Amino acid sequence: MTDVRITSAAKALPEFARLTSEILPFVPLWLHGEPDRLIRKAVKIFEGAGVDRRYGIMDAEAVFTATSFEDRNRVYTREVKKLGEEALTKALAKASWDGDSLDYLITVSCTGIMIPSLDAYLINALSLRGDVCRLPVTEMGCAAGISGLIYAFHFLKANPGKRAAVIAVESPAATFQYTDHSMANIISAAIFGDGASCVLMSSETETNGPRILGQGMYHFPDTTHLMGFDLTNSGLKMILDPAVPETISAHFYPMLAPFLAKQHKELSDLKHLIFHPGGRKIVQTVSELFKGQEANLDDTREVLRCFGNMSSATVLYVLERFLERDIPPGELGLLLSFGPGFTAQRILLEF
Repeated sequence: MTDVRITSAAKALPEFARLTSEILPFVPLWLHGEPDRLIRKAVKIFEGAGVDRRYGIMDAEAVFTATSFEDRNRVYTREVKKLGEEALTKALAKASWDGDSLDYLITVSCTGIMIPSLDAYLINALSLRGDVCRLPVTEMGCAAGISGLIYAFHFLKANPGKRAAVIAVESPAATFQYTDHSMANIISAAIFGDGASCVLMSSETETNGPRILGQGMYHFPDTTHLMGFDLTNSGLKMILDPAVPETISAHFYPMLAPFLAKQHKELSDLKHLIFHPGGRKIVQTVSELFKGQEANLDDTREVLRCFGNMSSATVLYVLERFLERDIPPGELGLLLSFGPGFTAQRILLEF
């Protein structure tokens, strides 16, 4: 039987960083002309989002400026190449791997458009093998970090002795709609940040790292309206339905119990919860659902606090924190994220 293990993870952060307290003065300027009640509510949303600091490929002044989709996407294509290369280089160094040892290269992003996709540029930048198998994962939003790991798992499970890299690079700042004063866009602006992460995986016999015991996707029926982007003349407009937390609650046990049962496990067997910090309300919802269990969301909250929600890359930041710990062998961890579809992505790890 071929085991697939997660070998290392590394992050890359954009050039610009701001505390939320430094961003607050931009909010009334952005919403100028709107009722005072809406502006006060927007400020409270920023203050209560659970995000202390966030990073961006653009400074706050540039984000809160009316520019074209073309201009923002040009910044996106320039900066994600840098971030992707940095994250991959760091992860390779952590694992003591050479870039030309990679067999599969999976890139993940939903916050910009570029053709050729990021993986093609990384092959050139790091002089990777010409026969590396590449796969760009797009249009899957916050769930896609784990989606990329699941795709890599299937590649590696079917091909023993191989190596894969999954690189998630996101810039929600590049999707910010300056003229959109909707509640969905206000909430999005309050919680999101930019960032990149790379995870290395292997199906080699002599490989260290947590073993993937199980993986799978769960699709919530008739929920395509809950989350996503509308492609407009001004760019990608956020769709975020307030029913997301209650939808997660309604499907929580059907989503998890059968998945764990396939591995002869239960919720009480989980020692570690590696959850995507989608936002304060979603984190609170999942925390309540895991109430009474040993696994907790402390690391998820800390990543949200320090970096914000970086879409697909965020859960990989949480994963990196666990990989850096000395976790007793045999303990179980659950990787979990939600995203457009509406969908949940799940991986069961054995440390």
